[in-house]
Amino acid sequence: MTRTATDDDARLRPVPTGAAPLFVRAGQAVYAARRLGDLVTRRPAGVTGHQWSSALREEFDHVVCAADTGVPLFALTVGPTAPPGSAGQRAGRMAAAVCAAVGLPVLRIGSPTLRAAGHGRRIVTYVIDARAYAAGAAPDGSDDAPVDFRDIVGRLPDGRTGPVNDLGALSRAAAVEAYVSRRLSDPIVRGLHVRWGDGTAEGWSWVEVRPGRCLVERVTVHEARLRCGVDPGRLAEDLAAVAVGDRLAGAQDEEPALLDRDDLRRQIRALRDQRDELAAPFAFDHLCVD
Repeated sequence: MTRTATDDDARLRPVPTGAAPLFVRAGQAVYAARRLGDLVTRRPAGVTGHQWSSALREEFDHVVCAADTGVPLFALTVGPTAPPGSAGQRAGRMAAAVCAAVGLPVLRIGSPTLRAAGHGRRIVTYVIDARAYAAGAAPDGSDDAPVDFRDIVGRLPDGRTGPVNDLGALSRAAAVEAYVSRRLSDPIVRGLHVRWGDGTAEGWSWVEVRPGRCLVERVTVHEARLRCGVDPGRLAEDLAAVAVGDRLAGAQDEEPALLDRDDLRRQIRALRDQRDELAAPFAFDHLCVD
C-alpha cells in the first residue's frame, strides 16, 4: 500500500540554522513571526486536508525554540480574539487542531489593546523566566512550599517594596501619579480573574478616571498544552492592568471610553452568576456589593 504523509508521526521542524533570533534567554531562542507551516514537517494523522491547508497560513507572533537544536518549544500570540462564528475563529480552531496533533504548545493572549509589537517580548520573557522558576522551585523531597514566581518581593520601579513579577506594577505606579496630578479620581487599579471550564483564564482590570466612571480592560489567557509558570488567571489580570496603563498613557491625547461604575458592578455580578461554568470558585463576591 502506498504510504501517505499521514502514515508517519508528525514532527516539528527546527528553525533553520543561521536564522537570527530576536534574543536568547535561558537556553531558549525567541524568533519573530512564523507561520505554522514553517514549523511542521507533514500533515499529521487525524487532520483533514482542509484543516491542514487552512492551518498552515496561521501565524504566531513569537516562537520559542531550544537554542541548541532550533526545535520549537512553544508559540505565542497576542491580540484581539476573533469574533464567534467568524472565519478567523474557524481558522484558529483548525490551527489549534494541528498544533495539538503535532504537540506544539501555544499560549494565546486575547486583548483588544495589547499587541505583540509592543508587549510580545516582555510577555515571552516573563513566561520563560516563570517556567524556569517553577521547574526549579520545588526540588524533589522538599517539604518547603516555594514562593510563587508572581509573589517574589523586591524593589519596584517607583521605589516601593512589592511583588517584582507583577506585570501591572508600572500601570499601578502610573495610576498613583495620575491621581496626584488630578487626572484620576482614584489611584487604585482594581481587578479580578476567573478560570473557565474550557481552560481559558480571564482577567479584568479597571481604574476610576472620573467619579463613577471607569476605564476597564479584559484579557484572556489560554494555555494549550503549556504551563506558563504562574497562575493563568493572575497573569490575565496583570496583563489587563498593563492594558489599562497603556490606555491611561494615551488618554492625554484622546478621552478613553469609560464605563459607568454601576454598569461594571452589574457585569461583575453577571460573571458571578456563571459559577457553574467556572473551573474554580468565584473569589470576588466583595466586588458585587454596592
